[in-house]
Amino acid sequence: MDKERMKNIENLAETLGYAFGDVNVFELALTHGSYANENPDMAGKDNERLEFLGDAVLQLCISDMLMEQFPAYDEGRLSKARAFLVGEQSLAGMARRYGIGDVILLGKGEEKAAGRDKDSILGDAFESIIGAIYLDGGHEAAFSFIRGAFRSAVDEWGKKPGNRDFKSLLQEISQDRFKEIPRYRTAGVSGPDHDRTFEVEASIGDRLTAAGTGKSKKEAEQDAARTALEKLDAT
Repeated sequence: MDKERMKNIENLAETLGYAFGDVNVFELALTHGSYANENPDMAGKDNERLEFLGDAVLQLCISDMLMEQFPAYDEGRLSKARAFLVGEQSLAGMARRYGIGDVILLGKGEEKAAGRDKDSILGDAFESIIGAIYLDGGHEAAFSFIRGAFRSAVDEWGKKPGNRDFKSLLQEISQDRFKEIPRYRTAGVSGPDHDRTFEVEASIGDRLTAAGTGKSKKEAEQDAARTALEKLDAT
């Protein structure tokens, strides 16, 4: 590794906010298969295995973040949020944010094909770096990096109108303002078995009661929490 390459790697590590004890594992994370294939002495020395590891670590950490941030989300909503956050486009955006594309080692063919800006290559490299951090610094180092990188993305996900978790927000406000946890009661169910409508009441002690409806009990609870939040805003 020449001095210029070392300097570029050190700059990227500084941007990432992680100091590698073993620079070689970081270099491997930045080595695309096309480069390894064009250099006989590097046969098998690309970032694919680190990508495999990084993907698993990322999935676990994002799952942990989502469960912590959105305690009222069911498995379906958690899966939807995680799929968005760890999707190729999201990861490529992270890679661009850190300037990873500028430091990836690519083969001549990928270089000519603008590989440095391909979502697939950038996303894979980002996961490889997570794998490298995990190998170099362990679980805590990898989770710390992921949490720092994805905190704003997780927050933004929760703020989007279609993704807002009204139950979690109501619980947070209720505990802070009244030192009580909201209660939910099924007030009624109407319609045929294949097209039911649930009615749910949300209450905070004897201070507030709000009604909501939905095609499932969970959906009705979210709607009731939304109505309760609107009432609290009006008081």
